[in-house]
Amino acid sequence: MTRRRSIPCLAAAVLLAVMAAPAVAQTPTSPQELSVQIEGVGTLSAPLQIVVLMTLLTFVPAALVMMTSFTRIAIVFHFMRQALGLQEVPSNQMVIGLTLFLTAFVMAPTISRINELAIQPVVAGEIDVITAIERGTPPLRDFMLRQTRETDLALFAGMAQIDQPTTPEDLPMRVVIPAFAISELKTGFQMGFFLFVPFLLVDLVVSTVLLSVGMMQLPPMMISLPFKVLLFVMIDGWNLLVGSLVRSFLP
Repeated sequence: MTRRRSIPCLAAAVLLAVMAAPAVAQTPTSPQELSVQIEGVGTLSAPLQIVVLMTLLTFVPAALVMMTSFTRIAIVFHFMRQALGLQEVPSNQMVIGLTLFLTAFVMAPTISRINELAIQPVVAGEIDVITAIERGTPPLRDFMLRQTRETDLALFAGMAQIDQPTTPEDLPMRVVIPAFAISELKTGFQMGFFLFVPFLLVDLVVSTVLLSVGMMQLPPMMISLPFKVLLFVMIDGWNLLVGSLVRSFLP
């Protein structure tokens, strides 16, 4: 009789043990055990650096266009396509792609200098982000100042009510960047004008010949287009154009 009573007691004990096991497994872990140590670059924490990085990514397109050689190259390529009379050849994707690669080629020395002075030290934890920005700014400023006209610098320095600096390197970036932008626009339009003139002469000659023979109903553009393409190919236009663009940024 005692043995029969012990069996239900043993079964009840096993059932209680099974029911108690999930409760033990689901016991919440203390916050100290759940914390994960994430180290950021420099003195900023990793979450804050991610927020700053995501914010700066929205500024990258404007910086690429206005603080590098992208603007001048893109304007000259646009003038070249208009001068040839080719609306879709080369396509916009090809023009932008070539412009980006030429921009990377022109900016390579400046980027290498910034990487050496600022990026590598901050990744290694030797300096903080603020110091890295201070170290990386002079190489970019030097590049922009080499391409910026003094009249444009004086214009924005006067509007910003900045005292006359000892050297252009003393100007803040809020003056250098817009001055560099309008200088690049002017230089790009100047190069585009000189690129446009030879092809305009071809159009004038073809139009005059057609009028002299009485073919007024024939569009001059239809006749001049093959001659302009032939002229551009015979003089190795891409080599001359790209070479002139890249050399225009050399110190």
